[in-house]
Amino acid sequence: MLTSNIKFKNFNISRFKKFKNFKNEKWFKKIRLLDSLKPNYKYSYTKEQIKKIIKSKNFRLIGMGGSTLGVEAIYQFLNHKIKKNFIFINNLNSKLKNSEKKIKATNIIISKSGNTLETIVNSNRLINDSKNIFITENKKSYLSSLAYELKAEIIEHKNYIGGRYSVLSEVGMLPAEIMGLNEKKFKKLNYLINNKIFLSELIKNVGAILKFVKEKKSNSIILNYDNKSENLLKWYQQLVAESLGKKSKGILPVISTMPKDNHSLLQLYLDGTKNNFFTFFSAADKKPEMINNKFLQKTHNYLKNKSFSKILNAQKSATEKVFFKKKLPFRSFEVKIRNEEALGELFCFFILETILLGRALKVNPFDQPSVELIKKETKKILIN
Repeated sequence: MLTSNIKFKNFNISRFKKFKNFKNEKWFKKIRLLDSLKPNYKYSYTKEQIKKIIKSKNFRLIGMGGSTLGVEAIYQFLNHKIKKNFIFINNLNSKLKNSEKKIKATNIIISKSGNTLETIVNSNRLINDSKNIFITENKKSYLSSLAYELKAEIIEHKNYIGGRYSVLSEVGMLPAEIMGLNEKKFKKLNYLINNKIFLSELIKNVGAILKFVKEKKSNSIILNYDNKSENLLKWYQQLVAESLGKKSKGILPVISTMPKDNHSLLQLYLDGTKNNFFTFFSAADKKPEMINNKFLQKTHNYLKNKSFSKILNAQKSATEKVFFKKKLPFRSFEVKIRNEEALGELFCFFILETILLGRALKVNPFDQPSVELIKKETKKILIN
């Protein structure tokens, strides 16, 4: 158990002591982006600005990568609590759906640099007469210039917070407040790093992953049993891949949709190459659909009065047992309560995990130098 919100089953390895006192070390205290995970973080927007924005019913969030993934995770995971309608424009498509371009919506345009090509192009065709809000760094850029020209609201994207780490900053919490969620409840860092169980499990978890990497197990396969967590896991995928994939090192996170992938990939997981380690991810369902007993054949009476979630959990438990017998390394997250606190804990756990792994692997988890090469080459081609 990480906390009362999340049941956590760690990798089955011995304790790891390398980062036992990391929260008190100078290098850790210098990481400014962690301020956004704390309840006293000072946003660059005000409650008055929120009141003006929140009047709209429909919103289009335009951005790429870390500018949208965290918000998408929040919107999907906590959708049962949200009454606002959000459309995410998160790729460069040649054609947009009518709902994406014709609906009367407030645009929230997010780019740390203000020069993200795809965001510029998508903004260009969606601005029209809409109300526009820009979240970008406080510097001269394409989007900041456009915002001034449109006399649009500009919210500062702090320059020390990279996109993939920005979910609990203005980037994620401004949309979360518009959605009617309580931003304070996401902010769990102060509590968690003083929770002995959380710290112990986090450090043991990091030790296990380092052991797997050393053994050439570099594929992190995430077996997802909760469709409302798909975007959360996509956020995690970017966090790990972009933060650690440097100097010929890194971890490849692969999201596997369960139980669908039982019928396509499970055979490989069980009997194929041994360069994987696994994460089981699930969440409680308060109102699960039930089996229709009327049309149930006698041969399958064991399904009588069973809910879909109970059947899903049985499949997950069975898979874990087989993995254990085959000595395949795995951990398991089970969200007990789907709320801001639980999601905030997961954000914190995965961010801390990634930073500690970067430290141990001796890579900078906060930059993405090779991605910049693609941006430069694309610009050269378009100019010519």
